[in-house]
Amino acid sequence: MWLVYVILIIGALIAWMVVDFKLGRSRFIRTRTRRNYGDRYSDITLISRGPELFDKMFYDIKNAESSIHILFYIVQNDHLGHRFLEVLEEKAKQGVEVRLLMDQLGSSQVPKSKVKLLKQAGAEVAFAQKVKLPHLFFTSQQRNHRKITVIDGKLGYLGGYNVGKEYIDENDRPELSPWRDYHMRMEGEGVLDLQAEFSIDWHRATQKELKNEPLYFPPAAKGEIRHQIFPTEGVNIEKFFGEFIDDAKHSIVIGTPYFIPTSHLMDKLLAALDRGVKLEIIVPNQADHALVKEAAFPYFRPLLEKGALVYQYMNGFYHGKLMIVDDHFCDIGTANFDQRSFFINLELNNLIYDKNFIDIVKKEVAKDIKESDRLTASDLQSVSVFTRIKEKVASAISILL
Repeated sequence: MWLVYVILIIGALIAWMVVDFKLGRSRFIRTRTRRNYGDRYSDITLISRGPELFDKMFYDIKNAESSIHILFYIVQNDHLGHRFLEVLEEKAKQGVEVRLLMDQLGSSQVPKSKVKLLKQAGAEVAFAQKVKLPHLFFTSQQRNHRKITVIDGKLGYLGGYNVGKEYIDENDRPELSPWRDYHMRMEGEGVLDLQAEFSIDWHRATQKELKNEPLYFPPAAKGEIRHQIFPTEGVNIEKFFGEFIDDAKHSIVIGTPYFIPTSHLMDKLLAALDRGVKLEIIVPNQADHALVKEAAFPYFRPLLEKGALVYQYMNGFYHGKLMIVDDHFCDIGTANFDQRSFFINLELNNLIYDKNFIDIVKKEVAKDIKESDRLTASDLQSVSVFTRIKEKVASAISILL
């Protein structure tokens, strides 16, 4: 009899999670703020290694004169996370306005003592996307996955890196090191859009308004690279990526740690292969979470059959998030090519329309491919029964992976 009760309880729990998720997402989409930023011109530098990124970022933070606004999905409780908080604390003591926003679950390990010291120094600290009623399950799943840094309203950072020792190649799991990702340092018109995005997320978390303060939105110099800041919040990105895939004439490159497309995007990719477009996909060989590697296999099989090239990155962990279409469009940001980024998380990407910058990115991609092994259709035909079971489980919960 107890088994019947257990089954009923599990069934009721699953039913509650499904209803909670659907109602919570529907409610958020009705109340979300949609932004459409226009073309901007900025000077953008690509950074593809963590140690270099944090050396540059900490140097820029230390030289801030008026304000520092930072949002990260993850800040770890380790020596890099502590150093990051201490640098901000020192700037707050110097009288610079410091505001730090962290995702509640992603940064849940940040010590309260460190937050207290930061606040005592004069900084403001808040947590985004708190788990709350009435939709506990949905709010536990929807994360603010953005990574934004804005210094003095003039200098910005955006990309895939979080703050923690694994991102500077000191992972406790050696197979996930070095960490491969992409981040951008930006000066110019686009920084004001980064500031606007930070202000919106800050207001959601604190109810404090920043957008009307001229100090945070100084006149911006025009840079060399045409680009567009593209925020997404559970909608838009699937349609947007589909349009760029449709526009491809010669080649598409997708780099992502998690390849879990929608049926709509799979149709677009298969159609691109049918019309002769070369499709290259870079994913990690080593997975950092359970089931995410196997979740991609059912999508890879039909793509490989039509001639797609799938590369499994072998030199550490590949966490890059990029799409390159022909020679005229490149997308780099925080969104993975998966359903969690498409339908749940808050993401922020940068759409770049500059051939010289795209050439730089393509050289980095060529390095990634050189450090990868080709995945073949026969590789996926010979997987074990256990792997097939994991594929089925991953497919059933794909939106949550």
